[in-house]
Order: sequence, then C-alpha cells, then structure tokens
Amino acid sequence: MGCVGSKDQDTRSSTINLELENDNSFEMQYRLLRELGSGSFSTVREASKKATNEHFAVKIVKRMDLPPDDEESLIEEVSILKNMDHPHIIKLYEFFEERHFYYLVTELMLGGELFDRIVRKTFYNEKEARDLVKILLSTVKYMHENSIVHRDLKPENLLLTSDHDDASIKIADFGFARQLKGGAGLKTQCGTPGYVAPEILRNEEYGKPVDMWSCGVITFILLGGYPPFHEEKQANLFKKIKSGDFTFHPEYWTHVSDEAKDLIKQCLTVDAKKRITAEQAFNHPWVHVDDDVLANKNLNTNLTEFRRYNARRKFRAGVKAIVAANRMASIIDSIM
Repeated sequence: MGCVGSKDQDTRSSTINLELENDNSFEMQYRLLRELGSGSFSTVREASKKATNEHFAVKIVKRMDLPPDDEESLIEEVSILKNMDHPHIIKLYEFFEERHFYYLVTELMLGGELFDRIVRKTFYNEKEARDLVKILLSTVKYMHENSIVHRDLKPENLLLTSDHDDASIKIADFGFARQLKGGAGLKTQCGTPGYVAPEILRNEEYGKPVDMWSCGVITFILLGGYPPFHEEKQANLFKKIKSGDFTFHPEYWTHVSDEAKDLIKQCLTVDAKKRITAEQAFNHPWVHVDDDVLANKNLNTNLTEFRRYNARRKFRAGVKAIVAANRMASIIDSIM
C-alpha cells in the first residue's frame, strides 16, 4: 500500500537538524560486503568497520534517484531512529550524507523474520506466542510514550538478531514512522493491506491507535495461524477491515485463552477512540498470565495453518518482486 495522499504536517526535512558524521567519508570507515536486500531506491549491504572489524547492515540510498517525498521520509526516519533507545528497536549507529549517496549504518540482524522462525518450530504453545506479543507491546508502548507512530507494523518488520535466540526481536523499518507534534494528527494513507487500520482507509486524521490495530492483527496471526482479514480482492479486504469483520473460527480458537481473544478484540476495535492503548494492552491480564498455564496450551494444530499462511505470504512477496523487475525491464527497453 505504501503512503499516498498529502504530506503529513509534521514532515519538514528542511527544519530537522541531524548530527551528520562528516569527519570521514563512509568509504574511509567501512568495507562493503555481501548484499542483504534491495528496494526501489536503496540497497542493503553487510559492512565491516575498518577500525574494529565489527559488522553492521548498511542501507545505501542513491540520492539522484530519490523522489523528494521519499527523501523527506528518509530524513524523518533517521531523525526518529537517532532518538530511539530500546532493546527491541533496531539501532542506528551512524548516518552519512554524501554527494551521491545516503548511508544508514544499523545493527546487523542475522536471524531473519520472526514468522520464518516460528514456522520452523516442531512444537508451539500459547506461552511462546504471548511472550512475543509482550515484547511487541512493550516496544510500541515505548514508541507511543515518545510520540512516535510506526504506521507499518507487520511480520516483515519483526526481525531477529540471531539464528539461535527466539526472543531477540527488533522492530525495523521506520520509513513510514512519524513523530506526533502538538495536537496534530496524521493524514497520509500509509500501511500494508491486511494490517492497516480502518481510520486510515476512511481517510480520517489518525494517530497512535493505528499501531494498536496492527498489533491486534499480528497477535491474531501468532495465535490462530492465519490473518483476521483475508480477501483476494483488495476492495473486499478493505470493506472487511472498515467494518471490523473477523471471526475466531472454532477449529483454531476453541483451545486459545479467552483472555487472549479479549485482547485481540480490544485491539481490533473499529472506533479508534475506544481501541485499547499500548499501555493498557501491556497491562492486559493475558499478558501477565502465569507461564505454566499458557505453556500447557498447545498450538501445534494452528502451527500447521501458520506454515500455510507464511508460505502464501512469501509467495506473494516473490511475485511482487518479479512483477516489479519485469516492469523495470520494460521501462528500460522502452527508453533504449
């Protein structure tokens, strides 16, 4: 879905003062290694710092190709990340603004996406799901206390630091994140279909509650193994989201705690003013249920459905990448 519509009132790159690392160039300090990923205007590479041999991830953005709106979003992302200090938010170490490129040096996440780790499990219970939700809620609570709205919480943005620790989750990709200023809300339509809040789809002014809606969707998937809102046609999907039309299907939810379902319902409340806040969600009874009680609630049946959902999610992402590559190839052919 991305971001469409008018610019947010709080995005003013010209007035943001950033502490730029201008003593030495990026090339003088870092050695670029393997490619980790790429997007429309950027590439992510692993890099080592020459002085210490420490390894990092580096987002390299070609300035000449960057549309003005995307440049503003990048500057806002840097400004936000520089002020974030939380164990479950990806750390920005340095930012270089050079003639041809921007370089964002962040911690290296070697564990991949959280959902990819879950589907490799042979056993899965409600305690494991609850522990992940607790981390997510504590992190969103921290962001909201600092007036930051992420606006794009989804599985792809929940990453693991290592390949052997399931709890080392970090929220990544603050490209759509904004800082609320004064009493003003946000207006730009942002997010990802399936995770976006109804007030955004209704083109209303919005704020922190949109993140809580996304938390509700993620919690639903972690417990049920499939998304609460699913339609092949986007128009039908958005209709379901705007009406809050979801179901706890008995074959997947009978054995899940009533308290967990209550938290989900409070997150997926259509009226943003009545939706649970991050602090309230973090203090919800289910988040603090005794570990032994939830460990006895087996979710293996739902884990099978989770694997199907994750495979479909990955397949759709692959198709989108191929379509984008083919479209770009067609554009290049047309101008040669």
